[in-house]
Amino acid sequence: MLEIKKLTKTYNNNTIFRDLDLTVSDGEVLSIVGPSGIGKTTLIKILAGLETADAGEVTLNSERLPVDGTRTDAKVGLIFQDFNLFPNYTVLDNIILAPINVNKIDKATAKDQARSILDTLGMLNKAELYPFQLSGGQKQRAAIARALAMDPQILAYDEPTSGLDEASTKQVAEIVKTLKHRGVTQLIITHDQFFAEIVSDRVFDFSKEVAR
Repeated sequence: MLEIKKLTKTYNNNTIFRDLDLTVSDGEVLSIVGPSGIGKTTLIKILAGLETADAGEVTLNSERLPVDGTRTDAKVGLIFQDFNLFPNYTVLDNIILAPINVNKIDKATAKDQARSILDTLGMLNKAELYPFQLSGGQKQRAAIARALAMDPQILAYDEPTSGLDEASTKQVAEIVKTLKHRGVTQLIITHDQFFAEIVSDRVFDFSKEVAR
């Protein structure tokens, strides 16, 4: 379970959000909706350890996670809006890079695990392709596979359907549902209300939280 208590973030004396409280249950798919620029992405970057908070606490499965910029773990796997795939690496090499260099897994084991994840996501036949050879939806799945390879306790998406056509959006929705059936806790930042409603157990309106 993820518990956020009294989380506060400011930029240059401008309050992004204050005293934010939110709980995400194990295996839950929670979408956080609201217009651009109100702090949704900032929130998940804090959860992933990529941004600092000014106050408050984050607890994941009874373990308190630092919000002061000292995090080095991958307990919250973040899938970026622009995917952030390395263009000079194949899909497989993108996925195994962090497990080998951060988790110190041997290359053969990392490749076996990566292929298993790609198979789950319907991407095994794309393992040796480069990002420029993939569609938007395929890049999204490759980015999800890369995050899953670090065995996160929560998977967080930043606008996963941004720039995708209807067919690719449906593919991403199916992936979210597949991972839910496997018990993966997922946190989705989106402005796409329809997508949020079809994939989520619960929708959290961030604009109401910021306005209170």
